[in-house]
Amino acid sequence: MTATMMTRTDCLREYGSDYFVRRKMAAGELYRLGRNIYAEKKYVPELALLAYKYPNAVVTMHTAFYLYGMTDVIPDYYDFATDRDAPKIPDNRVHQYFQPGKFFNIGVTQMDYKGYQISIYNRERMLIELLRYKTKLPFDYYKEIIRYYRKITPELDIQMVQDYAFSSPKSNKVFETLQLEVL
Repeated sequence: MTATMMTRTDCLREYGSDYFVRRKMAAGELYRLGRNIYAEKKYVPELALLAYKYPNAVVTMHTAFYLYGMTDVIPDYYDFATDRDAPKIPDNRVHQYFQPGKFFNIGVTQMDYKGYQISIYNRERMLIELLRYKTKLPFDYYKEIIRYYRKITPELDIQMVQDYAFSSPKSNKVFETLQLEVL
């Protein structure tokens, strides 16, 4: 069962009035997690809370690599991708990657993270992101993840990876690196 978070508006719709919302909170059946965010559980993972708070953002880069088990390096902050035209996320726990509009929604999927649904790029899209940001990543970190991808190549949808590579910015460089280092 997926745990739920709600806005104040959702709470009013569900419980009827502020009085009943306060009663649920006093009874320990509802918790205020932040401004305009409520949950039925007292403790919600920080990543799930941020994903709910920023519904138009998608988990990417270090955070996604860690969640998929490609690395054991715990990220210092949460990486989210947004559309290029999206406003800056005003949270110092978040590192934001701005993506071109047509490329932003490619490869988005849902993942169950400790009972909460989060939007995250699939493994095929994360391979493209790895290749796009190759020069900005520490060499050992990059090699660790490339080794992981070489190991799981039979599980990947190669046609999907190639389609993503052709759709990406700097597609020639991405596709060339893909051919040389992974496939």
